[in-house]
Amino acid sequence: MPVIAIIGAGPGLGAAVARRFGSEGYSIALIARNQSKLDAMAAELTSAGFTASAYAADVRTPASLEAALANAAAELGPITALQYSPLPSRDYLKPVLEMTPELALEALQFSALGLIHAVRAVLPAMRQAGSGSIIMINGGTSVKARAGYAGTSVAFPAESAYGEMLHEALGDEGIRVNQLVIPGGIPQLQLANGIDGVADRIWDLHAVAGPFRTMLIPLEDGRE
Repeated sequence: MPVIAIIGAGPGLGAAVARRFGSEGYSIALIARNQSKLDAMAAELTSAGFTASAYAADVRTPASLEAALANAAAELGPITALQYSPLPSRDYLKPVLEMTPELALEALQFSALGLIHAVRAVLPAMRQAGSGSIIMINGGTSVKARAGYAGTSVAFPAESAYGEMLHEALGDEGIRVNQLVIPGGIPQLQLANGIDGVADRIWDLHAVAGPFRTMLIPLEDGRE
């Protein structure tokens, strides 16, 4: 079975994406910090007829993230699709005048460096297979900096730049690298098809070749 690894899996978008990919025959590796919450998600998905396993890791700790992805690949099979969508800490949403070098570094570790470690863990198998996808989920500050959201305004553009370079470098190898920008909390956006509609968009990014960046809605319509 193909495998999707969802880094930052939670009961909202992560669970919706798990169901969407699971309906297409994918096994699901759930990765986040809290093992007990992940176990509950995996049990719920399993009871619904999907194949799902839980692996605790902190994206700011490379060894734990790499171990989680290695364990997932060993138990479920090579990672076919990687979704990188950990939810940033509220500390990263402080005003720019409260930004410290330490906080900026942590935000970069969380977003850009975490993604780099994750990609380096799954990319060899994707390149060997000649297929795969890497999907980044980011907020609107990946496109336009906001002084009230200093940490993500620093870290998301760095993550985006790395992803865009991968998109250019890997396209000819059959590996898609895409970014979905969601400018605001999904419940507040009042989307017609809700969170399941967002999961459908993510499936489309995986299944159909397209541009690097997709805006879920126009940036100016967001509520971030």
